[in-house]
Amino acid sequence: MCAKILIVDDDEITRKSLKEILSFEKYDVVVAEDGQAAIEALSSEEIDLMLLDIMMPGLDGIQVLKKAGEITPDTQVVMLTGYGSIETAIEAFRHDAYDYLQKPPSRQEVLSSVANGLARRDENKRKRMLLSQIEDSVIQLKGVEGITALPKPKRQVIPLPEGVSLDLARREMWRGTTREHMTPTEGKLLEIFVTNWGRVMSHSDLVFLVQGYEVPEWEAPEVLRPLISRLRGKLSSFPGGEKWISSVRGIGYVFDAEIPE
Repeated sequence: MCAKILIVDDDEITRKSLKEILSFEKYDVVVAEDGQAAIEALSSEEIDLMLLDIMMPGLDGIQVLKKAGEITPDTQVVMLTGYGSIETAIEAFRHDAYDYLQKPPSRQEVLSSVANGLARRDENKRKRMLLSQIEDSVIQLKGVEGITALPKPKRQVIPLPEGVSLDLARREMWRGTTREHMTPTEGKLLEIFVTNWGRVMSHSDLVFLVQGYEVPEWEAPEVLRPLISRLRGKLSSFPGGEKWISSVRGIGYVFDAEIPE
């Protein structure tokens, strides 16, 4: 089955050019002329990789990139820009963009970036499959040895500072009428932080514990940064929550909020 590529650009000539390049290589190509159409495509179809223009009317590329991370985090994203800017490149990578091409990209640049992005997606899926197989094998081994699995804990509510409550099972936080729901990945990250309260966790350790695969030391901060940003955004809904996760320069992060009595 060929990979499905979504091209998002408000310029018709760019859309046609990129579609011709990728269709010739037998990719299944879908196009969207603006950010809203891109969100609808990501919500209704399984997109393997997205070529996304940064400057668009309405929802711009960075806004679409953030939304894509919530809807379909496995989709690899290659940003397109008509001008070179360190600031926009940094912003894109902070939100987990895979690559960044200046327009108009050459045919070889497009094909190389797409191929590498799809290879990264396949590798991530392969690692998750292997981890799932290992977990299944452990369960089967326990059954052979006559060891019964412990029942899943019922609702587990943990007190956080400023009267905030955290329910790990339901992946939600609340204080009064303010509630924040987390994605499975965000919930896993917060669980790791809370169970290691006050302990500095390295970038690579956090990626492995949350995502289930290892990445090089230089890549781990980039993988982790958009997830940390989204979690901090939800914590900031509560008094002082934006300060609960602290960066430790060159090492990682620590959950150093004041422990409630």
